[in-house]
Amino acid sequence: MVPSLIACPASGEQVTKTGKARFEIQFACSNVPGHKRKKVIMDSNLKCPVCGCEHVYPDGALWMCPECAHEWNPAETAAENAGAPGEIRDANGNVLADGDTVTVIKDLKIKGSSMVVKGGTKVKNIRLSDGGDGHDIACKIAGIGAMNLKSEFVRKA
Repeated sequence: MVPSLIACPASGEQVTKTGKARFEIQFACSNVPGHKRKKVIMDSNLKCPVCGCEHVYPDGALWMCPECAHEWNPAETAAENAGAPGEIRDANGNVLADGDTVTVIKDLKIKGSSMVVKGGTKVKNIRLSDGGDGHDIACKIAGIGAMNLKSEFVRKA
């Protein structure tokens, strides 16, 4: 990978981009009075959302595609793709709703117990909850009882 230079928008200082897939650049704009340090987080694995081109480049706050001339802000694109804030999706990306039946996709150890929820176990009539610890499905599993599951470990049946 050829290192590329990125300029600070305020001072024009050149900073060399590292070869990592995800990196952070912190501009030390010491020669601009009152300019605070600005941390820019970039993802070098970005692709154009329109044509899928991998040869995109930053242009100020936006990213440009040289093939289709599309301009976009990755932060806004990520917010649009996230969907509704209350939307809970399974491991395959399907939207879950109260009362759905889901299947556990891998063996899950139950904390504080020697029991295991086996992969392939069907869980009927789930309730979506707003668990602060990532457990966003409340359910009852036959032979085990009531518990909370993370949506990333289930798929819609």
